Amino acid sequence: MRYLSQKHEKLVEALRKLPGIGRKTALRLAFYLLKEGKEGALELADAIKEAKEGVKFCSVCGNITENDVCEICNNPSRDRSVLCVVEKPMDLYSLEKADFYKGLYHVLGGALSPLDGIGPEQLKIKELIERVKKGKIKEVVIATNPDTEGEATALYISKILKPHSVKITRIATGIPMGSNIDYTDGITLSKAFKSRGEI
Repeated sequence: MRYLSQKHEKLVEALRKLPGIGRKTALRLAFYLLKEGKEGALELADAIKEAKEGVKFCSVCGNITENDVCEICNNPSRDRSVLCVVEKPMDLYSLEKADFYKGLYHVLGGALSPLDGIGPEQLKIKELIERVKKGKIKEVVIATNPDTEGEATALYISKILKPHSVKITRIATGIPMGSNIDYTDGITLSKAFKSRGEI
């Protein structure tokens, strides 16, 4: 027996395609959108349409922008000798929000994942090499995620950048502030010990 109309079900299935949205959340969102006034739903639809039509990737770093080159790449006060490599624009956003890094970025567009068919050709690694070859970058900070794919990507990047005269660093990983050692897994503890420093 069908509980939802065809159009309602279509809306639920469209919402389920969003990351982190399961069927229950999609149902809740669909009911909310249908309950809301028509203008609220149309405002959301217009915002999505405008973003899809007006937002693109920066031709230099791969960040999201409305222009050919993003504000970070255009900012003359940024340190142009340091380049932070991230997987996604969301990672760049997180670093910017923390407000401590003042260099430039390079967004790969993902991480190496052979099982998912993502190799070096699917990522912006060739563009990274070209940026480093220009010689103005003195340090490349690899800030990929501390998971299997992110670690593999970091190792691959460090290997291909070794022949170029550039310092290659990796962000430290370990125990997050405010957490307890007894709740921390072995891999994280191992990373924390390897990344230890003097106090």
